[in-house]
Amino acid sequence: MTDSIESHFKRIIEATGENSSREGLLKTPARAAEAFRFLTSGYHQSVTEIVGDALFETTTEEMIILKNIELYSLCEHHLMPFTGKCHLAYLPAGKMIGLSKLARIVDLFARRLQVQEKLTTDIADAVMDITGCQGAGVIIEARHLCMMMRGVEKQNSIMTTSAMRGAFRNQPATRAEFLALLR
Repeated sequence: MTDSIESHFKRIIEATGENSSREGLLKTPARAAEAFRFLTSGYHQSVTEIVGDALFETTTEEMIILKNIELYSLCEHHLMPFTGKCHLAYLPAGKMIGLSKLARIVDLFARRLQVQEKLTTDIADAVMDITGCQGAGVIIEARHLCMMMRGVEKQNSIMTTSAMRGAFRNQPATRAEFLALLR
């Protein structure tokens, strides 16, 4: 796969009018292919693999929140990065997940080509599915380079998306508590 991607990057460089054989660009196709493979590695992993045996029995039913999880992804429309932070919460129902696994779930889905809206819902659905929790809430705030570097060139715009599942959707008090704790 990497060899194929590498040859495509070489052709892209040449299509810009550059000489892909000049010293500064000679190894760029290989480096770009390796970077692209990493940035799309979420296609080659599953939530089950990432979580492994890091699901633990619990009696707590109180909200668990992990805030400010950095994320980096590629927009499926322009293949340009968007970066931001994810805030994730869930209400356990007999099981809780290892803390680092929440961040790894965010990375799994962020390392795919997509739009922020889908990323947000994928994370919420995965947390619901893997933990069997009473509810999950995900909010993502991100800056999109496709808006900053091209098109409308708006440097300070931040897109916010949310996905509320279970108690976070059905119980206004739970949603309000989550939102209040994010402030």
